Amino acid sequence: MARLLLASVLPATWRPDPRRLLPDDPTVAGGPPLTRVFASIYLVVILVRSVIHLVAEDGGAGSIATVDLRVEGGDNIVAMFGQWGAVQLLLGLLLTVLVLRYPGLVPLVLATLALELVLREVAGALKPLTTMGTAPGAAGNAPVLVIVTAALLLSLCPRREPVRAA
Repeated sequence: MARLLLASVLPATWRPDPRRLLPDDPTVAGGPPLTRVFASIYLVVILVRSVIHLVAEDGGAGSIATVDLRVEGGDNIVAMFGQWGAVQLLLGLLLTVLVLRYPGLVPLVLATLALELVLREVAGALKPLTTMGTAPGAAGNAPVLVIVTAALLLSLCPRREPVRAA
């Protein structure tokens, strides 16, 4: 039983193949199923976060990101967080459709998610956001980037053929 479980989680080889980013047949999952499960769970987190930014009274700017909204232009900060939530929601929904409908594109989805985290770090370095505490994104981006990158590399490895019980 343990052998069956292990065979379904681990790749056939640990050599990532960048050609798997755009497979010939996107309807066929090429990497280990674990990467599709991880991408799906992470996308649920993104969708929830997006809806919070979109519908929360302060867009999550003050209540979650600890941005001081009492400053001049505080309403504009709230509006920007709401708009950011709308864009995140659109991207999250599109990537969710790709993961569900085209499992062969999981590596491309994970690459997109990793690039989004990198670009968010770059934007934060170029235009730092002053907060009264540590925003979840500021605390979580680096570890999440490591995990998403690991999932991306794993998704680029060929999937092991299912082992049949004897």
